[in-house]
Amino acid sequence: MQQTSEPLPVLVAGGGIGGLAAALALVRQGFAVKVLEQAAQLGEIGAGIQLGPNAFSAFDALGMGEKARGRAVYIDEMVMHDALDETLVGRIPTGEAFRQRFGNPYAVIHRADVHMSLLEGVRESGLVELLTSTAVQRVEQDETGVTVFDGAGNRHRGLALIGADGVKSAVRRQYVGDEARVSGHVVYRAVVDRENFPADLRWNAASIWVGPNCHLVHYPLRGGEQYNVVVTFHSREKEEWSVREGSREEVQSYFEGICPKARQLIDLPRDWKRWATADREPIAQWNFGRVTLLGDAAHATLQYLAQGACMALEDAVTLGEALRVNGNDIGKAFDLYQRSRVARTARVVLSAREMGRIFHAKGVERLVRNDLWKGRTPERFYDAMEWLYGWNVGNCLADRQGLKGR
Repeated sequence: MQQTSEPLPVLVAGGGIGGLAAALALVRQGFAVKVLEQAAQLGEIGAGIQLGPNAFSAFDALGMGEKARGRAVYIDEMVMHDALDETLVGRIPTGEAFRQRFGNPYAVIHRADVHMSLLEGVRESGLVELLTSTAVQRVEQDETGVTVFDGAGNRHRGLALIGADGVKSAVRRQYVGDEARVSGHVVYRAVVDRENFPADLRWNAASIWVGPNCHLVHYPLRGGEQYNVVVTFHSREKEEWSVREGSREEVQSYFEGICPKARQLIDLPRDWKRWATADREPIAQWNFGRVTLLGDAAHATLQYLAQGACMALEDAVTLGEALRVNGNDIGKAFDLYQRSRVARTARVVLSAREMGRIFHAKGVERLVRNDLWKGRTPERFYDAMEWLYGWNVGNCLADRQGLKGR
């Protein structure tokens, strides 16, 4: 058999947002890429997600800024109300002053539209092989590359492996072997058409109603033709990390005492998707020879900062930059990537947990929560958000962090 001289690709486990973003970052550094996705079709489940300025900075760095911007809905503000008495807790304008501060907008978008934007870019590159129905089972590596064994017994050879295979990562299981931290918080998500959405809640805002052991979220999608509805509560049951069809009766049973205006949200959807949520304890080591972790496989987080997808996009850009400044030396690049990302993503994981506590405060803690942001100016909110939204390709690497250049 004739030997091929073609260089080995970099393997990416997972064809979700993180995996496709990683593929784009690798292609931009001249690598061929092979994506191994366990699902039969490439796509995303879920509904809407929020995109901070850091996400748009990442899209721009991946060459996908125009695609993502064309599918997003740009909101006027983020707003929080008390779900018991309708008190306005906080309002953060996201208009021109916000864009000037962070260099990019705040927007909401359907998760599938983010995935589609990345998938279009991957396909247009012509340098990425996409394999579906390919579940990574085991990894072996040597001095020159890695071999991935899938569930069908096939072998895939590559220069390195990016483990972007999600919250239940097989790559992380092999190299880390830790257990998920099940939160006991259950999230129900649905998308409602505009004509079925209450007129008095059709705000161009990312809106949250915070209540004792629960909260409700709504915002527009797809040009305002649909609305994303998310409700979260502390489950009475012992939960396991899972996604399944939801029960209207279960949702209704958790929101006694919620004000009528917010309660409209749980009466709307005909079909709910139910997530029993979990995160993982932050870890200091993502790199294992020619294997590294990315996205939820590296730092699964709860949803309370709306940063899960944003962090995966940041990871991909940072990995690409680490390769660029190290002349595509994989070992050096993986080291710089890890040093650049571990503390930041751990801060997001831990801050999301704390934000969940603030959202779900009850009793006197609820009163304290409602006083936290009373009278706060937009500039003070922006100052508090600088660490999160001020990220960009110019400051993403460990040796550049703290720089203001954009």
